[in-house]
Amino acid sequence: MTEAVLPPGRPAERVADGPVGERAHLVLAPNPSAMTLDGTNTWVLAEPGARRAVVVDPGPLDEEHLRRVAGVVERAGRRVAYTLLTHGHADHAAGAARFAALTGSPVLALDPALRLGDEGLTAGQTLTVDGLDLVVVPTPGHTADSLSFLLPADAAVLTGDTVLGRGTTVVAHPDGRLGDYLDSLRRLRALTVDDGVRTVLPGHGPVLRDAQEAVDYYLVHRATRLAQVETAVEDGHRTAAEVVAHVYADVDPAVLPAAELSVRAQLDYLRERGLV
Repeated sequence: MTEAVLPPGRPAERVADGPVGERAHLVLAPNPSAMTLDGTNTWVLAEPGARRAVVVDPGPLDEEHLRRVAGVVERAGRRVAYTLLTHGHADHAAGAARFAALTGSPVLALDPALRLGDEGLTAGQTLTVDGLDLVVVPTPGHTADSLSFLLPADAAVLTGDTVLGRGTTVVAHPDGRLGDYLDSLRRLRALTVDDGVRTVLPGHGPVLRDAQEAVDYYLVHRATRLAQVETAVEDGHRTAAEVVAHVYADVDPAVLPAAELSVRAQLDYLRERGLV
């Protein structure tokens, strides 16, 4: 008998609506797929006893889901102070304008095109709402506008699509860049060392209880894939489609278009460094 290999990051057993720690509440959007896993994780954050909350990634434009999120806030006797976006992909941000209309909250994002209101988000900014502190952490790479949010009081970080609760994420070429993504993973790892972050609250998939192990897994995975791509090119596989067919033969066909985006980003990374 062999011992089963545990998934990296000590993921929770399931993804379901409800509280996670003292300050975070998960509301799962009904948009499961090969790319979104169980669906988009919408996060409601508030300090215990506070009258105001922050919502991160209201999710797709799904009226029932948006009203469920608003209901979680209202039943706790709160109102939404801010709606924040980790990035602009539709499964995270398409419902933001409608959610703002439902709750009267401004929408804050790195990309000015996604904002509703006069405020945005900047790297290193601390957003404080009724005692709740959120630190804006720039984590570009999946997309150019990707952000994470450090929740120091819960030793947690909300990672959007930069780190998922299961599997790995796509570097969405050409907007996403592999060099930026690797830097972002290192920045997240530094949070586990310097700020004591233990928990990942991802944009998709289960909560991860070992943030450092999860990020280390991502770094190793990226290094392995990059080496495989470099070898494939040396073996004569020149186009992204050829590299995908050679390197990602074991991947679910439903995610192959996303894999091709990541391969394009990896090829750019290798070319920029004169390695292919």
